[in-house]
Amino acid sequence: MSRLKSPKETAKMRVLFADDEDNLQELIRSEVPRMGYSVTVCPDGLTAVAAMEKEAFDCLIVDLQMPGFTGIQVIERAAELQPDMDTVIMTGNPSEKTAIEAIQLQVFDYVMKPCRLADIAGLLGRVWERRQNRRQVAALEHRVRRAEGETKLIGDHPTMHEATRLIERVAATDSTILIRGETGTGKELVARSLHEKSDRSDQPFVAINCGALPENLIESELFGHNKGAFTGADAARAGLFEMADGGTLFLDEIGELPLSMQAKLLRVLETGDIRRVGDNETKNIDVRVVCATHRDLEQMVHEGTFREDLMFRINTFEVQVPALRERMSDLPLLANHLLARFRPDMKPDMKDAFAPETLKLLAEHVWPGNVRELANVIEHAAILCDGLPILPEHLPRHFSSRQLRKELRSSGPTSLRDMEMHAIEEALQRHDGNKPAAAAELGISLKTLYNKLNAAIDSKAG
Repeated sequence: MSRLKSPKETAKMRVLFADDEDNLQELIRSEVPRMGYSVTVCPDGLTAVAAMEKEAFDCLIVDLQMPGFTGIQVIERAAELQPDMDTVIMTGNPSEKTAIEAIQLQVFDYVMKPCRLADIAGLLGRVWERRQNRRQVAALEHRVRRAEGETKLIGDHPTMHEATRLIERVAATDSTILIRGETGTGKELVARSLHEKSDRSDQPFVAINCGALPENLIESELFGHNKGAFTGADAARAGLFEMADGGTLFLDEIGELPLSMQAKLLRVLETGDIRRVGDNETKNIDVRVVCATHRDLEQMVHEGTFREDLMFRINTFEVQVPALRERMSDLPLLANHLLARFRPDMKPDMKDAFAPETLKLLAEHVWPGNVRELANVIEHAAILCDGLPILPEHLPRHFSSRQLRKELRSSGPTSLRDMEMHAIEEALQRHDGNKPAAAAELGISLKTLYNKLNAAIDSKAG
């Protein structure tokens, strides 16, 4: 028999039980929660189907012979309403016909009446383990799909060594981590590294950009919803916290969360309990939360746009990711690493992958988009080159401020965007890459500056 799970392990699973025997209902209602599972007990098939229409469940245990809907009919409806749910038949009158129907409906298991409590415990343990295995496979597939090469922090600069040492120290803990750094510096890479070095590495890593979520859907995306919870909620759906259960949830751009959601996130971090939209029950989850931002959270607290208690809660440890301009000595390493990713067939060597004049142009660039911008530039060059070394003509035409100034002097500006980017890059150079200071000098908002830089990076990538 499978070992009994502790409440912390099994609280993740919701069980729906349907049987018309009063004594069995009472047994399940009182004993299954002692095993750590949440259970909803229904006296017939119609009630079970109604419950599935309102709430999400992980496991259905159903008697074959009941008034109203039969067990087979309930399982058929379950396949339509909640196809991810595992189903189990409980019966005292097995037959070849029902066995064939069960196989056709992909029923997980068959339990004979009368059954002992230990049989039910063992069954639920097997369901839980099966679901865990499926989640691990799904997490692995998710990571493979999103992988962009080995999760490795590249750099020999002292600031990178400091970040790497801190990651090594805190990865094994369950402490919340705040990753700070400008846009494009590789904050998600740091979060992945934390996850892969932790004891949760075989569990899901789920990442979400909080700034990309519509405000009216943020709660549903994070915590899930029941069917009918709002217009368009045609079926129950798990949220990102449930998807990350047992693993790591990476909340990128945490500073973009509205205040109402900040309060709900704080409650989840403090209690470990989530509540789906439209649900009256809470569910305990075991998730390690890693947050990231390019915003000044202390200033946001002062302005009243970010909760001070939440800032303290997510900032148990802080990892600072330096901007590329602050570690330019790492640029050749990064460029070579990116080239090897985009053109593994070339097997580039550090000594001859880039021509000296190409490295000079790369070193003179301001890199407002940081490593993300560098990746776009190297991908562009990798596509255009037929072999090594990478020459200046393989680089994007307007990525370098020096190149742009030469073109402006020789032939005049080719477009308003060129002039605009020239002014922005000059301002960034004068202020050593300080974007708020550059924006103030240019007379534009910081948000406008970021929008123009991101638009320039996107145009180069295209």
